[in-house]
Amino acid sequence: MGEITVLMALMDFIPVLLFFIAAIILQKDLYNKLSKAGFALLAAGSIMVFTGGFYKAFWKLLYGAGIADVPAMDNALFPLQAPGFILMFIALVTLFTKRRGDQAGIVSATTVPVFASNLPFIILQVIGSSGVIWSVFAIAARMRQKIAMVLLVLGFIAMLAMGYLGSSGGTGTDWIEQTVNLLSQGFFLTAVWLLSRAGLGKADALAKKGGGKN
Repeated sequence: MGEITVLMALMDFIPVLLFFIAAIILQKDLYNKLSKAGFALLAAGSIMVFTGGFYKAFWKLLYGAGIADVPAMDNALFPLQAPGFILMFIALVTLFTKRRGDQAGIVSATTVPVFASNLPFIILQVIGSSGVIWSVFAIAARMRQKIAMVLLVLGFIAMLAMGYLGSSGGTGTDWIEQTVNLLSQGFFLTAVWLLSRAGLGKADALAKKGGGKN
C-alpha cells in the first residue's frame, strides 16, 4: 500500500457506511422470512463485516493522521469479514431451502476456524461476499426486479476488480481501489434499497409469481 492520507482514510469509511445501511435494510425486510437462527446469523455476520471494515478505516485514519499505528486493527479485516460474509451467505441461502427451521443444522455449519495465515480468510471472504451478492441477486430475480439484478452484477464485477487491484501490489492504485470499493458498495446498497421499495419486507415477497414489474 502506498502513502495513507487522512482524506483516503475518511473516504474508506464511506463504503463501510454503505454496507451498514444495506445490511440494516436486509435485516429489517428479511426478519419475517428467516428462522431465528437464520436471522441471528445474518445479524452477527453483518456486525462482523462492518466491524472489520470500520477497524481498517479507523486504523488508516490514525496512521494517516500520525497519531498511532495499531497493526491489530489493520490485521483484523480478514479474520472478521471472512467468517462474517460466510454467516450472511448461509443465512440468505436458508431463504431458498425447504427446511428453514433446522436451527441446529444451521448453527453447526457456522463454526469459525482459526488459521495462522490470512490466505484461508481471503478465500473464505471471496466465497462469502460472492455468495451474499448472488443470494441477493436470486432474491431480485424472484421478485423480477431487473434494475436491482443489473446493479448486483455491476457490484460483483467491481468487487472482482477491487480484489485484482489489491493483489496486484502495484503502486499508485490506492485511490482507484478506494473508488472501486465505494462503487461496489454503492451498487449493492442501491439494489437492496430498490428491493425494499419493491416490497421485500412483505411476508409473501419471495413467493413465486407468474408475472411482475421491473
